[in-house]
Amino acid sequence: MMHNSSTIYADYQASTPVDPSVVERMAPYWQVSFGNPHSSDHIIGWQAARAVNQSKTTIAGLIGADPDEVIFTSGATESNNLALFGLARRAPPSRRRIMVGATEHKCVLAAARALEAQNGFTVEQIPVSPEGFIDLDALTDLLDDTTLVVSIMAVNNEVGTIQDIPRIAEIVASHGVLLHCDAAQGPCALDLSRLAYHADLISLSGHKMYGPQGIGALYIRRDIQSQVEPIIYGGGQQSDLRSGTVPVPLCVGMAAAAEILLADEGVTERKRVASQRDTFVSLLQASPYPVSLNGPTGDWRHPGNANLQFEGFVAQDILGALQPHLAASTGSACTSGIPEPSHVLRALGLTPAQSDASIRFSFGRFTTDAEIEKAAQLVIKCLESNSGTDPD
Repeated sequence: MMHNSSTIYADYQASTPVDPSVVERMAPYWQVSFGNPHSSDHIIGWQAARAVNQSKTTIAGLIGADPDEVIFTSGATESNNLALFGLARRAPPSRRRIMVGATEHKCVLAAARALEAQNGFTVEQIPVSPEGFIDLDALTDLLDDTTLVVSIMAVNNEVGTIQDIPRIAEIVASHGVLLHCDAAQGPCALDLSRLAYHADLISLSGHKMYGPQGIGALYIRRDIQSQVEPIIYGGGQQSDLRSGTVPVPLCVGMAAAAEILLADEGVTERKRVASQRDTFVSLLQASPYPVSLNGPTGDWRHPGNANLQFEGFVAQDILGALQPHLAASTGSACTSGIPEPSHVLRALGLTPAQSDASIRFSFGRFTTDAEIEKAAQLVIKCLESNSGTDPD
């Protein structure tokens, strides 16, 4: 358990705790090796620049890219905005359509809507199956030579659906269209080592992979970098694609987190977490209450994700009753607290009542078997208290 309370943390897809080894790697860059990596006239700046370049090399290795194709940002939201706005602002007049998956993160949907409202682009959503998979036939039918970019996330943040990005990329490329992939949830879900072979732009986030908050990256394929207009202007850092002083400690931390996931223990961790998740779901489904899983099953689901529907209950009531013993959420941290059904669950075909009865539990590196059992007990006890009837 990586927090200072007795609360069981089951919201890893909102934010992961920073791994202790990552904190250790970052430590010298706050006070000892503290230089500005863009100060090119002295050794302190050179040392900082070396640390940033080494970090880019590691993160590039996570997705099968080259270091000069990695641009550091403040997080996946900025990366997604840079990808869409950057491409749109240099788009040829013949390509004025943007396509996004119906279950994309809110920041992708909001950026696309802004381009539609402010810059006259046409934005179309690609429907998904009841398990959250992109409808490939619909994608094929929607694509044409006026499409600029298709944006599809690798792993869904609410229901954990893992998309078939290689197949999607094949379809998209057949029309000469660029593919942007929000892969913020990807590093903890699957091997991403060939993702850059399929996607033209890839967004990553440090705090979704046991690194620090406030740092992310956007992979931009080298030969299309001239097609991307920056959204932050200044000193021309990072190949003039994202100006501003790069935060060295955060870059080092994100790279250190990537190193752990690149090691063999990354595979072992995914298998262990998936087993814990399955145990949690089984314990709840063995209770007297109707509990069903939203989204896919098996290997096409984020190993730590369990988005569960509690028929006849209200998710917010359950979550409130669980405090302060268990931390979970109704979905994306960016939309939690907004009194409207999840757009992801709606896209899967759930009714408003079914969406309102759904909770996302997500587990990770520091989840223990004992916490899994205790969490299930807490939820069942809460269902008993909120049912108002004898479960028998």
